[in-house]
Amino acid sequence: MRTPRELYSKKALVYSCELASCPSCGGPLAGLYVSGPKTVQTLAGVLTIAQRPKHCADPDCVGHEESWKSARWQQTAPRCCTYGYDVIADIGWQRQTHQQTFPAIHADLQVRLQISESEVRYLYHDQYLPLLACQERSHLGRLRQVGEQGGLILTLDGLAPEGGEPQLWVVRELQTNLTLRSGWLSQVDETAFRHFLQPIADLGLPVAAVLSDKQRGLIPAVAAVFPQARHAFCQMHYFQNAARPIAEEDQAMKVVLRQEVRAQVGDLLRQEKEEKPGVLTVTGLLPSPLEEQAPPPETPPSAEGQRDEIAQEREAIVQDLLRRVRYLLTLKGRPPFRLAGLEMFERLSEVADCLERLIDHDPEPRLVRLRQGLRRALQAGGVDYADLRQAANWLEHIAHLLDPQAHPPRSGAEVRQQLQDYLEEVQEEAQDSPRLLSFCQTIRKTSDNYAPGLFHCYDVPGLPRTNNDRESEFRDLNRRLLRTTGQKGLVRRQVQRQGAWELIPRPDSLRGTIRALSQVDADELWQERQRVCNHRSRFRLHTRSVRQSQRQLSRLERRWLALPPARGP
Repeated sequence: MRTPRELYSKKALVYSCELASCPSCGGPLAGLYVSGPKTVQTLAGVLTIAQRPKHCADPDCVGHEESWKSARWQQTAPRCCTYGYDVIADIGWQRQTHQQTFPAIHADLQVRLQISESEVRYLYHDQYLPLLACQERSHLGRLRQVGEQGGLILTLDGLAPEGGEPQLWVVRELQTNLTLRSGWLSQVDETAFRHFLQPIADLGLPVAAVLSDKQRGLIPAVAAVFPQARHAFCQMHYFQNAARPIAEEDQAMKVVLRQEVRAQVGDLLRQEKEEKPGVLTVTGLLPSPLEEQAPPPETPPSAEGQRDEIAQEREAIVQDLLRRVRYLLTLKGRPPFRLAGLEMFERLSEVADCLERLIDHDPEPRLVRLRQGLRRALQAGGVDYADLRQAANWLEHIAHLLDPQAHPPRSGAEVRQQLQDYLEEVQEEAQDSPRLLSFCQTIRKTSDNYAPGLFHCYDVPGLPRTNNDRESEFRDLNRRLLRTTGQKGLVRRQVQRQGAWELIPRPDSLRGTIRALSQVDADELWQERQRVCNHRSRFRLHTRSVRQSQRQLSRLERRWLALPPARGP
């Protein structure tokens, strides 16, 4: 049997309260009891520590009953935890910054201290994340200072719900990047948004502006909770809504164009050089054979050798053009400004023009057929392209008009008038085409709907035009959780069970993280851990294990049978 490593130190370090006088009356402090020893594992080694608190020696002092503990003792490890703040911070730093899995973190730590993988998971979920949330509350004074100077600028957004589950929302203050509220809403109506935002208004700090998407229930809620604030809408969502019918018809044109090209020259595009039928390039222990490259001749090649080189070069050019067309048929769009149908049409037109010039020089049969097939396909989609290109040009011009970097400083009223004037021009251009007129009406209607909140960013300093930062946080969270879990389904579960805590920003360095976490008040940490437990209790019965579900149901049945009947038989 292996002898276990020695964990406990021989002698305890006793930390006395660092205060020399009573904070209430200024009188002397007297020492109290010495607490029992506590063994703490840190990255530097194992410590056995105790503390000697103090209290005011004057029995008439209002703080006589107060017990002042040692700050150094409190900053070594959390209450009722035998791992130091440096261990907890290191686990969180590896997990969030380096995106390490729990087994990898455990493998790194176990060479320095005694810890199990389950303990690593516990310290991350039940200590690090609550500590992270608590340490951010220490910046409330900075938030008050910013609010008193010019008003808060709030940005809020929600993550799309999964299968009817509650929706995760986060509210940040842009100037300080502090998380004011982060949590789940079971409904996304006016009542829910009012209750979600009201604690921010209860701080009594002025709110200069609120940036969000244009949710139906959020608009009246913001107006009711922050009546003096300007409610700005995300300009990117404005463009996405304005471009929706254009993007839908662009997608339809792309599908038709791709089908037409494949119908015309599909068999030609599928002619790829293969090692065996259906097999291209292979690596591994049994890789594809390589063609032997002849060394450069010392004498000028013969006429036959020159013909072979020319044939190889011609074949390479043909294959490259075929690969280019194959790639263009796979394009995907990102509305409102990356429309795959328009891009496919224009890039295929470039290939067709290039083929014209190549054929004029040397009419290779495959190039001739490819050109004819592309011309027929492009001709079939020419009318659709003209209308969609015109509508896309309108959107690009509006984007340029709203861009503050492309123009001298303007007020919101000036930008609004410029947009109205341009929409009048668009209306005149669209009169001769029913399709363009429909696109124009959608753009005008969307502009009118977004107008109350589309132009505040030009009047409020520091207010961004889009809410992309919040959306990128959700994308980054999903990517990080996917990398550390490896399962999309598990990512969804993690977001539902602890996403609000995962969204809390962390300090910029490991040393700063240790310092910030070690200064968290013990009572505040206990309350935050209780919030974590309360939220996780919603998922007690969320299991797919047959044995575990049977035990849970049996336990519920026993609890129910132990209750007295509500009414007699």
